[in-house]
Amino acid sequence: MFSLSRTNDAVAARSLGAVGVGVVLWAILYSQLGWFADWLVGTLAVPPDTRLHDALAFFAYDTPKVLLLLTLVVFAMGVMRSFFSPERTRSMLAGRREGIGNLLAASLGIVTPFCSCSAVPLFIGFVSAGVPLGVTFSFLISAPMVNEVALGLLFGLVGWRVALAYLGFGLGVAIVAGWVIGRLHLEHWLESWVLDLRTTPSDPEAMEHPTVAHRIDAGLDAVRDIVGRVWHWVILGIAVGALIHGYVPAELLATIMGRGEWWSVPAAVLLGVPMYSNAAGIIPVVEALLGKGAALGTVLAFMMSVTALSFPEMIILRKVLSLRLIAVFVGVVTIGILAVGFLFNALFA
Repeated sequence: MFSLSRTNDAVAARSLGAVGVGVVLWAILYSQLGWFADWLVGTLAVPPDTRLHDALAFFAYDTPKVLLLLTLVVFAMGVMRSFFSPERTRSMLAGRREGIGNLLAASLGIVTPFCSCSAVPLFIGFVSAGVPLGVTFSFLISAPMVNEVALGLLFGLVGWRVALAYLGFGLGVAIVAGWVIGRLHLEHWLESWVLDLRTTPSDPEAMEHPTVAHRIDAGLDAVRDIVGRVWHWVILGIAVGALIHGYVPAELLATIMGRGEWWSVPAAVLLGVPMYSNAAGIIPVVEALLGKGAALGTVLAFMMSVTALSFPEMIILRKVLSLRLIAVFVGVVTIGILAVGFLFNALFA
């Protein structure tokens, strides 16, 4: 027995050591993403200050960033599943506690400065771990839409009242939209492989007496399964976003949203859907639009649609969600964003 315990301790130490080395390598790679993107685009001899250069730089930086985040988050969620089975996770967050779960998930999004596509890996991890669907959507909406960087920039641009109102309405959209989706009970509209992942138990022997090695293996299995299924969708989504980032002119957006007609808010939302940026990245566009006389509610509706309803995000989510579920998600969030836009225009006219 003593020999077996020492053997288990040695295996655990080796496993933890390997994970530690992997985390260090991950951190080194992540810290060099800017240098890598500059080097890669530089080797292509593309003239700087051109739309092609901006698009290529965006793609070269965001592709490894999102894939690295996806790998790390999925591994962590795989390890966590060895502590909390899907059934236990659902029982902790479902039912009467679902509203609290929506609030907590939306609040978590504030302190995670991800763009929409970067938030998808954690969304996938939540879904695969059996967290209620509405709660995961609250996080997916809040994470790119509301974060401390965007709030700080809004505060400096238009004052604390607007920044605080944006925080409140952004959280409100995330919480209410997630709650509504949760009330519709649309889990059966997830893709079949996700449903299998949520219901398939881990190795019974490992789950009965899980060791450190078992938990790490669970994380690695999750990476092989989930990342192996979605990586090409991630690359496709970022490619679309890079093209939009480099080639959509801001002047066109300012011309449309600078008008005072009632349709400017839905038009701004429609214009924001194909865009791809995080909330902080869209702030300079917001400043330019406001400087050209665009209505505040219209601009904030545009900002929300860019960050919460981006088309590249939908491309990536398509691997996880059915088209019907994506349509419900888009519809519910769009209604919330439209309400915010019209309300802001009425309050700050």
